[in-house]
Amino acid sequence: QVKLVESGGGLVQAGGSLRLSCAASGRTFSSYAMGWFRQVPGKEREFVAAIRWGSGSTAYADSVKGRFTISRDNAKNTVYLQMNSLQPEDTAVYYCASKALYGLSYRESEYEDWGQGTQVTVSS
Repeated sequence: QVKLVESGGGLVQAGGSLRLSCAASGRTFSSYAMGWFRQVPGKEREFVAAIRWGSGSTAYADSVKGRFTISRDNAKNTVYLQMNSLQPEDTAVYYCASKALYGLSYRESEYEDWGQGTQVTVSS
């Protein structure tokens, strides 16, 4: 099992920026890729971005392309989500997740381990 702990959430005004961190521990050698998802109460969790530990290749949801950047620090077993030009519709609980099998994925079901989430609130 990979233990994941998110941090960096908070309250920010529209147009502002936040950087989320996700620290991985435990069986990190079994993790092939990491993803960020977000969820608003009453709605399904949605994909935000993903990154491979090895190559660093990335994938993004259309809604965040050009505004959000996912990155990783392999030495620290940490993944980041830099969020710029935040809008009220970005308000959600943000979760990081670990995926053991090959390939980047936007499918929640393909990620085995999840963090507890961190709240991001963007005020207008």
